[in-house]
Amino acid sequence: MKYLLLSHTPAAAWDAATAGTPSEEALAAFAAYQKFERELVETGEFVTSEGLGHPALSTTVRRTPGGVLATDGPFAELKEVLASFAVIDVVSQERAVEIVSRIVEVLGEPIEIRPIMGEDFTA
Repeated sequence: MKYLLLSHTPAAAWDAATAGTPSEEALAAFAAYQKFERELVETGEFVTSEGLGHPALSTTVRRTPGGVLATDGPFAELKEVLASFAVIDVVSQERAVEIVSRIVEVLGEPIEIRPIMGEDFTA
């Protein structure tokens, strides 16, 4: 079963002015994450992973009474922002929790685990 892992980070810690230049802390966290990623590649449980651009560069498209509207930025003021995502393909939710628990223990930021609706979901 595939799971989407959504990694969040405090919005206050992500300065838009320096978003293009990773800090030493960010580089260390990325190196630690890459160890987990290599392990999941070896076990065949890794599907994909990507970091996301700064929320200040995002666009939100929504339907309004006047039609479809595209606006700058994500949502209202945020305390946490979505920083990255990964997709894993594991035998159970318990295995997904086991993997994510190890990542959160090292990186310290919360990760949301969401099942991906695919061939595993039937009507």
